[in-house]
Amino acid sequence: MTRDRAKIVVSRRLPEPVEARMAALFDVNFNRTDAPLDSTALLSALNGADVLVSSITDRIDSGFIAQMPAGVKLIAQFGNGFDNINIEAAHTAGITITNTPSVLTEDTADMAMALMLSVPRRLTEGARVLLKDGTWPGWSPTWMLGRRLGGKALGIVGLGRIGTAVARRARAFGLSIHYCGRTRKAPQIEESLGATYWASLDEMVEHVDIISLHTPHTRDTVDILSAERMKRLRPGAFVVNISRPELVDEDALADLVASGHLSGAALDVFEHKRGANPKLLELARADKVVLTPHMGSATLEARIEMGETVIVNIRTFLDGHTPPHRVLPEGRSPL
Repeated sequence: MTRDRAKIVVSRRLPEPVEARMAALFDVNFNRTDAPLDSTALLSALNGADVLVSSITDRIDSGFIAQMPAGVKLIAQFGNGFDNINIEAAHTAGITITNTPSVLTEDTADMAMALMLSVPRRLTEGARVLLKDGTWPGWSPTWMLGRRLGGKALGIVGLGRIGTAVARRARAFGLSIHYCGRTRKAPQIEESLGATYWASLDEMVEHVDIISLHTPHTRDTVDILSAERMKRLRPGAFVVNISRPELVDEDALADLVASGHLSGAALDVFEHKRGANPKLLELARADKVVLTPHMGSATLEARIEMGETVIVNIRTFLDGHTPPHRVLPEGRSPL
């Protein structure tokens, strides 16, 4: 690299401390409007650049990668998820991809527990009562009854960093912990969480009251909560998804909530990129479903730490080393 400072293109606005740090280290082209850039505008911005700092709103498919200027050798994703990037095409083109895992764990787990509480305790429904005219009917033994969380069985799909953090919190609320994943955890981890392992997701769903999803989007996890699996859930069970929208058959979920087989759902991610499934919206208006707009990692602390992780990945790459948070295509291992 002949220039004194690498040229970085940042596709979305980042917290001010992160942008200030980037500006001090690199020659940065910031997106001052924070409006998502279409492919043409983003490709134009990349002329002469070395690094793209992308986000989940950027569609970096094989066609985009084929048109990228040859000088761009690193895509540093601002986020844990990278479903928006064709990792295989980038790898084939010799482009390194990084993400920002770990720093989101605790905040995302907090949000998962908030969603888990919101359905049985009818939190969003109750929060709206006073907003109508500033009054409420007054306490009575049968008004606004929800369901107790303690004593219920929680099934976690994917006991990774976030799933484990959720299990720790859920155990403190008196939930029994069950989990299913590609590999069984070490006995000391299971013991510390009081967790029961299920080799079959089909079997686990029949024994839990709540399903919480914490597995990545891969070819094998699309619709991992299919209509058939959700029908096997106990009557009155509910679903929490703060991970990836592709994990759930949303239409089937809506139908099972509407029929009363499931007591509800709490979702922070949706298949519809610019909104929620109309069926889910109707159920949310009827207080059967809680919907939040991708708020899992939405704390200032998390976003600053994400930015710092992006900077570490960029600096490590520019120094000629493998970034600590490199993402590889499915089935490939680091050399």
